[in-house]
Amino acid sequence: MASPRVLLKTAAFSVVVPGTVAGLIPKLLARRDQLAFPISAGVARATGIGSLLAGVLLYLHTAWRFSEHEGTPSPTDEPEELVTSGVYSYVRNPMYVAVLLCLGGQALLYRSVLVAWWAAGCWLGFHNRVLEYEEPHLAAKHGEVYERYRERVPRWVPRRP
Repeated sequence: MASPRVLLKTAAFSVVVPGTVAGLIPKLLARRDQLAFPISAGVARATGIGSLLAGVLLYLHTAWRFSEHEGTPSPTDEPEELVTSGVYSYVRNPMYVAVLLCLGGQALLYRSVLVAWWAAGCWLGFHNRVLEYEEPHLAAKHGEVYERYRERVPRWVPRRP
């Protein structure tokens, strides 16, 4: 069970970082957007809500998995143990996938081209961070355990283990 301290740190990080990236910034961009996706409002709303809800639930699951190991989503407060259970047995970067689902949902809800471009830019940033920092860091920290995990679990697109 996660300690109250870890849960509080997780909540604070989640409000500030993903809350800004996947909440505040898309809202501000959508207000400025003069272009709209050529998709009906009903379809955009339904798929946007579905994507946003899936992203929020996935993020909560991943944050909970980290807190079970006394870590938080913050890169400066990661769990000591490699988290490979739950959704982490299907995809190596579900936290980033969750944020991207939220961004895609917002792009659809707002029917905003700018928010879609923001989502694409975020994915590129996430991908570069994973390749340049996270994977080398995890390989150095967890060695063979991480290498075996990396061989069996895909980076971005989930599949059955």
